[in-house]
Amino acid sequence: MNSYEEKMNMLQSGDIDKLEISKADFLSFREVLVKREDFKHFSGIAKQGGEIIYTYLRVARS
Repeated sequence: MNSYEEKMNMLQSGDIDKLEISKADFLSFREVLVKREDFKHFSGIAKQGGEIIYTYLRVARS
């Protein structure tokens, strides 16, 4: 399992409350994210400079 999957699993389980992804890492992170069955439970907010902060929603977004 790669580190992105581990971090997403930690976010899902509540071990961490947010996951920060840099602009440089976004594309490789996204490749892993979109393959997950619970993809729609992840919510990302882009910050100035390109950093994205992901949280896990208990109810999937539409």
